[in-house]
Amino acid sequence: MALLSVIRRWHLRDGHSIREIARRTGLSRNTIRKYLRSDEVEPRFQVPDRP
Repeated sequence: MALLSVIRRWHLRDGHSIREIARRTGLSRNTIRKYLRSDEVEPRFQVPDRP
């Protein structure tokens, strides 16, 4: 499950507070705020090609 999408849905659609989201996810409130302010969809990681 995409954590960033879940955090945004809980805050914007469901109306949960940043504190409640932090409690549910185990992340700090500052991290939750950073995710809500960011314009990125999801962090992308390069996966090496496998033979």
